[in-house]
Amino acid sequence: QVQLVESGGGLVQAGGSLRLSCAASGLTFSVYTMGWFRRAPGKEREFVAAISWSGGTTYYADSVKGRFTISRDNAKNTVYLQMNNLKPEDTAVYYCAARRHVYGSPRAENYDYWGQGTQVTVSS
Repeated sequence: QVQLVESGGGLVQAGGSLRLSCAASGLTFSVYTMGWFRRAPGKEREFVAAISWSGGTTYYADSVKGRFTISRDNAKNTVYLQMNNLKPEDTAVYYCAARRHVYGSPRAENYDYWGQGTQVTVSS
């Protein structure tokens, strides 16, 4: 049974930082592209970042480029999202997702497995 478990969310002031983690089990992690998505209150789920199975290619939404960094540790079956210079508009539930493909994708329907999400709240 595949499980993706996010952690690291919380409450932070604007300008602060958080690091999210997503621990995967039940799959061969190294052959999955991993992504992060978020859903803010009253809004659609949106793409945040993705990383190829080797970690050699990363993808970012324009809204987080230069502030967020996605990385992975295949030995630990874990993907990370380092979030710096957080803004109130980054407030959302953040989800990690796994896609069995070489390349990442900004489209949620292209991912096979999803975590339950972790809340990130940025106060102004």
